Amino acid sequence: MTLAGAAARRKKTPPGADTAASRPAALLAWYDRHRRRLPWRAGPGEMADPYRVWLSEIMLQQTTVRAVGPYFDKFVSRWPDAAALAAASLDDVLRMWAGLGYYSRARNLHACAVKVAQDHGGVFPDTEAMLRTLPGIGPYTAAAIAAIAFDRRCMPVDGNIERVATRLFALELPLPGAKPEIGRLAATLLGEARAGDSAQALMDLGATICTPKRPACALCPLSADCAARVRGDAESFPRKTPKKAGELRRGAAFVITRGDAVLLRSRPAKGLLGGMTEVPNSDWKAGQEDAAARRQAPRLAGLSRWRRRPGVVSHVFTHFPLELVVYAAEALPRSAAPDGMRWVKIAELPGEALPNVMRKAIDLGLARSVKPGT
Repeated sequence: MTLAGAAARRKKTPPGADTAASRPAALLAWYDRHRRRLPWRAGPGEMADPYRVWLSEIMLQQTTVRAVGPYFDKFVSRWPDAAALAAASLDDVLRMWAGLGYYSRARNLHACAVKVAQDHGGVFPDTEAMLRTLPGIGPYTAAAIAAIAFDRRCMPVDGNIERVATRLFALELPLPGAKPEIGRLAATLLGEARAGDSAQALMDLGATICTPKRPACALCPLSADCAARVRGDAESFPRKTPKKAGELRRGAAFVITRGDAVLLRSRPAKGLLGGMTEVPNSDWKAGQEDAAARRQAPRLAGLSRWRRRPGVVSHVFTHFPLELVVYAAEALPRSAAPDGMRWVKIAELPGEALPNVMRKAIDLGLARSVKPGT
């Protein structure tokens, strides 16, 4: 090619076009060498199992890979497919989920398995549109399942992919309003084939290289034209609109024992921690005084004097922090449980669907008093 021809070609080609075209290939080449081995991920050349992809994506919402691993293994060992999970009781699913948090996911998980079993013969639909008709599956999860399980050409955008895309293009728009533009930019990283691998490559890149703090830019396959790297401010992306902190709520938890058993009840099916197990407790309100919370204690004939346990149980939910004062008391040996409550042996508590905040309250309520100086 003559110098004049080369100059003409450069004039017609948009700046960065050659680099942009090479990004998907560079990303996949990196993924083929460095992909993470995850229990729900198909190996090279293997077909992905839609059930395992779906289960992992639901579990991974608002949770880390490290935390999800043991739960995923327990679920697939007990319920290896959608039909088996659909046949389980919701109580069993909640018990198995206990400790993973965001319990509406567990309820939707079971409802989705039931719908797949009843309406789709136990087989997950293979398009984004059909997947979004299932309980608990929103735009991101539908795109992730469609791409990873069925190789549909779409790009799911999780927190890892948001970080990679906003840094690569130095996107100044703040989250959450920037989500549509991030989706558009992330989609440019899809190759002509292997959509599922492209999505998982970006997820792995964000999780292992393009990390929130101290990204390893020298190891990144996209670093050559990463705008944030060139600017030297990669850690400042993605931009975020400051969140308004939730107001602290306060309440009381009441740990009542009867010999080797503790008094429990189930929360309403809908709402925060819906369907989970708890000890009796007061309303959770901002500015609530201890005395007001204490007056909401359950009433049992012959109950011993309430003892306030030292310290408080602190827990942070998505929209607010919580502090619970814990009171303990003993019931008479043959005391009947109040309506809607039940006695459960302390040794059997690990099998109950107790959220972490309630396990903390029970631990504090059952703790033996320590004398000063011991």
